[in-house]
Amino acid sequence: MLQLATRIAVVGYGYWGSKHVRVLASLPGVEVIVIDGVFNRTAEARANYPSVRTADRLEAVLDDVDAVVVATPPTSHAAIALSALNAGKPVLVEKPLATTVADAELMVETASANHVHLMVGHTFEYNAAVRRLKEIVSSGMLGRVLYIDSARLSLGLYQSDVNVIWDLAPHDISIISYLLDEMPRSAAAWAERHVGNGPHADVAYVRLRFDRSGIDAFVRVSWLSPQKVRRVTVVGERKMATYDDMSDNERIRVYDVGVDPTDLSDTSANHAMPVTYRSGDILSPYIPFSEPLFTQDSHFVECVRTGQPPNTPGERGADVVRVLAATDVALATGQLTPVLGCREPVVLEPRLTGPVAL
Repeated sequence: MLQLATRIAVVGYGYWGSKHVRVLASLPGVEVIVIDGVFNRTAEARANYPSVRTADRLEAVLDDVDAVVVATPPTSHAAIALSALNAGKPVLVEKPLATTVADAELMVETASANHVHLMVGHTFEYNAAVRRLKEIVSSGMLGRVLYIDSARLSLGLYQSDVNVIWDLAPHDISIISYLLDEMPRSAAAWAERHVGNGPHADVAYVRLRFDRSGIDAFVRVSWLSPQKVRRVTVVGERKMATYDDMSDNERIRVYDVGVDPTDLSDTSANHAMPVTYRSGDILSPYIPFSEPLFTQDSHFVECVRTGQPPNTPGERGADVVRVLAATDVALATGQLTPVLGCREPVVLEPRLTGPVAL
C-alpha cells in the first residue's frame, strides 16, 4: 500500500526557516511547502530545493498540509501558530514560543482544545552533548552542583523585535532547566544597548535562582562579541564539567578539580589560604555527532505521523517564556523577580542511577 508523503509547511524562509527546509527536505516521505511573503525568498527556496512548493500565505495551503513549522520573527509566532492550531494542525514553533505569557498560554490552550500537539524548538535539548552532560549531572559524578555558568556570545545577529535576552537566553534557560529537571523560581537581570538608538539591549547578564536545588545559574548573552561562544559550565563539589558547542572534538570535558575549605580553627593554618586546591585528570567522552536540528525535526515528523507527544511540548516553551517575562520585570525594577506560573516540579526525563562511563 502506497504511503502518502507527510506535508509540512515551513513559514518563514529566513535564517532558521532555511535550515528547517534543508533538514525536512532531506527526510524520506516528507513534502515541504515554503511560506514567505517576500518573493526573493521563495524564489531562492525553489532554486535551492527544486522539489519544494511555495506560497506567500499560510492560509493558501493550510487545508493541504499535515503540520506547520513557524520560523518567523518572534512577535509573529503566536498569530501564525494559532491559525494552524485552530485548523487542527500540529505545530513546531521556533524559540521563543511567544513574546508574552498570555500568548504562550493561549497557544498551549488552543492546542489542547483542538487535540493537536504544539512543540517548541528548544534545539539544544536534542543535542547529544547536552544529553551527555545531563547524564553526568544526574549520575552524581560531579557531586552536589554549586552553580552553573552559561555564555552565548557572538557578533550579531541583531534582532529588531526582541532584545538579546529574548533572542539568545531561551537556549540557556532550556539547557539549564533540562540539566536540573527544574525551572527557576526567580530572575535578576542587567542589560544595555551599545550600538544604535533602538530600544533593544545587545549585551545582558541574567541570574536565575532554582529554589528546589538551591542553585544559582548565571547567563551571559551578547550580540556584540568578537568571538562566538556557546559554553555551559557546571561546577560541582567533587568535579566540574564544561559543554563547549564550538569545540570540534571535545564538546564535553569533566575536570577532576575543586577546592576544599581550610579548617580555620587550626591555629597552625593562620597564614594559610582559606581553601585548599585539588587537581586531577581531565576526561572527555566520545560523543558521536548528530545535527540537533535534524534530530529535533525528525522527532517532530514522527510525532505528526504517530500522534505521540513531543519531548519539548508547548508547555515547556511557555515555561521558558515565563522566565523571559520575569527578566523584563527585573530589568524595569532592578529587583530579583519571581517567575510565576511554571509547573513544579518539572521532571523531563527519569534521573539515571549508577556511574556514567566516560
